[in-house]
Amino acid sequence: MYLLPSDRSKASPNVFNSKCPARYLLGMLTGKWNLLIVDALSERRWRNGELLRKIDGISQKMLTQTLRGLEEANLVKRIDMRTIPPHVEYELTSMGIELREKICSFDRWVEQNMFNLIENNDSIDIKYLTGD
Repeated sequence: MYLLPSDRSKASPNVFNSKCPARYLLGMLTGKWNLLIVDALSERRWRNGELLRKIDGISQKMLTQTLRGLEEANLVKRIDMRTIPPHVEYELTSMGIELREKICSFDRWVEQNMFNLIENNDSIDIKYLTGD
């Protein structure tokens, strides 16, 4: 259970405090699927199947759960086109767009520094391909 004073003006969000909801939110938002979905949605609106094809390795169940969590956190908006067959798209909310800048910056940093990060790192099992 997380604790907050009923008077918001007396609340002090602190990710280092295990009883603060900010700790939960930090953990939730930094999950790899959340990061990848927000990064993908930074490009445009996506349908569920398109996101499934774009984000290699995510299952349909995990994509659905993650989109629902991001929607509950007011970061993603689900747009039902009210058609038959069903047509649903997802896009970032204004708060999601604000988060996107930070996530995309972090994702690009990881890509730019990948070789330095994996060098002499025995915890990552990598098979190097020859002739490519």
